[in-house]
Formats: sequence, structure tokens, C-alpha cells
Amino acid sequence: MRATVMYGAGDVRVEDVPDPKIQNPTDAIVRVVLACVCGSDLWPYASMPATEQGRRMGHEFLGIVEETGSQVSGVKAGDLVVAPFLWADNTCVFCKEGLHVVCPHGGQWGPNGVDGGQGEAVRVPQAQGTLVKVPVAEDSALLPSLLSLSDVLCTGHHSAVKAGVNERTTVTVIGDGAVGLSAVLAAKRLGAERIILMGRHKDRTDLGVEFGATEVVAERGEEGIARVRELTGGMGTHAVLECVGALSALEMGLGVVRPGGAISRVGVPQYGEIPFGFMDFAKNVTITGGVAPARAYMEELLPDILEGRIEPGRVFDRTVGLDDTPDAYRAMADRKALKVLVKP
Repeated sequence: MRATVMYGAGDVRVEDVPDPKIQNPTDAIVRVVLACVCGSDLWPYASMPATEQGRRMGHEFLGIVEETGSQVSGVKAGDLVVAPFLWADNTCVFCKEGLHVVCPHGGQWGPNGVDGGQGEAVRVPQAQGTLVKVPVAEDSALLPSLLSLSDVLCTGHHSAVKAGVNERTTVTVIGDGAVGLSAVLAAKRLGAERIILMGRHKDRTDLGVEFGATEVVAERGEEGIARVRELTGGMGTHAVLECVGALSALEMGLGVVRPGGAISRVGVPQYGEIPFGFMDFAKNVTITGGVAPARAYMEELLPDILEGRIEPGRVFDRTVGLDDTPDAYRAMADRKALKVLVKP
């Protein structure tokens, strides 16, 4: 089969790899119908050291089950399923607590002999606990929104949940990428009536307004902080959803959070230390967030997509064939595309 492999910064190839086969009785084979490139894929695309063996890519996909191992129930051949960006058994003590990201029987797509989602098919470990069946046809117009359950919608939702967003909270979302826009959608869904979106790409922030943002702040750094403070009468917002992962984004979050508020970090952090000084401590600011346990949220969010209350798939603004996946990476890295669908 064909699959996407990254060999180093800027070096993405689509090449022939072995077809996936059932290796364990808990496996399933899924034919990929739709995958995508994630903003987090751009970090290794910018900085990964060159390697000879390469790294299989893609952690967001949906598709048709073709085969299941002897211990898999709940899904069967012919079912359309969505996979979260990490696989897990959904039965261990951590999964039961909603912490699928640390499941001792789980793992990542791509490393250790596991297929990546940017390919024609995937062997899914722990298939019964990982895959979520969706009751639509393979050609449904809902597929892009359903694919968002793999990562970005659940990650945006996680940021809002961890920050305690509800109808009484004011919210600042930092970042106008797919996760930031999903965080706007999530905050609106949870009842927030005032959502300030910090982003400078007008086509993206316009979509953010359609998703529920009430104000847009294009300024960055100290100017951005001053603008949010001005909009909030000097107080800042109860919740800050940091959806970038850069130190500068966290610093803006610390500048705009209200005393007693929370900063929820879901952007993959590209720094090792948090600049949390005495004044932040004195203001009783909470820093929270982390890797989203997407599997814990998928069934909660699914009905809103199926019934048309939200349309998170609008974050996808380009579609390419599998062989054009390297172009998708370039387009996203050059800010010529927000998030690209890959259709094998």
C-alpha cells in the first residue's frame, strides 16, 4: 500500500510500504477513507533531524473496517469508524478516569511498527477500545466534521473543559489555527457568551466569528495584552485557551488572564519552563491543560455533529489525494492552508 513517511525537516514522501495485517487478536484493519495533516505535524516538518528509515505520519483518520481480530467486538467489517489520535484499550483504570492518553496498553500512530493515518490502510491496535462507529455512509457530507473528532475538536473541547468554561466565564482563545477555532466552537457550545479570539489571519478569524467569537484581537505581545485588557475593563478573562504551544502565546495568556482565572494549554509546548512568577501566584492563576484524551469526548460530541448543531469540519479548507500529501505539508507550513484533508 501507499503511505506518508517523513525523513527529516521538509522531506515528506509518499511511498510503498507493507500492507497491514492482523498481528494480535485485539487488532483491526481499517481502510482509510479520509485523513488529514495536523498542525502538530508541522513541528517535526520544521525541525526533524534527517533519518534513513523515516517516520510514518498521520494520527487523524476515519475509514471502513475490513477485518477484525478474534477478540474484537463492537465493530465489524463494513463499519465506518473514527480513530482518536492515540489508541487505547478504554478499559484500564486511567481510561475509566478519562485519561486515555496514559493508557498502559495504548500508544501513538506511527512509531513501533504501528501504521500512520496518512496512508491507504491502518492496523489498529486495541481496536475495540479505540474505534468509534459512526452511523453515516462513506460518502456522507459529514465526514470532515466527523474526522475532527480524531483530534482538533476534542482538543479544543479539552482546553475549554480544563479551564472550566461555562455560561458565566469570559474566554480568550490564543491562536487561529484549527485547534484554536475548535476551542472557540467548544467554548460557545459550553455556554460562554464572550469569547475573544487572538489571531491575525482574517480568513481564519472570520470563521472564528462564525463559530462564536465575539471579538477579534489581531495584535500580539504587549499590544495584544493591552487590547484584551482594554476590552475587559482592565480585568482580563476568566479562561484563557492557549492553542499554539509557543512561549510567547503562554506569556500573552499570563498577561490577559483574570485574577482567579485559568490558562488551559493544549498547544504542543515548544518550551521547557513556565514563566510563572510571584504576581501570577498571588493572583491565584491556575495553569492546566495537557494532551487531550480525545476518546473520552468523542461519544459526547458526536450527536452535535450528526444533528447539525456544530460543523467543525469547516476548518478544512483544502483536499488533496494521498500522493499530494507533501504539498499539503508545504501549504500549511506556508500558511496557504488552514488544515488539509487527505483522501487516499
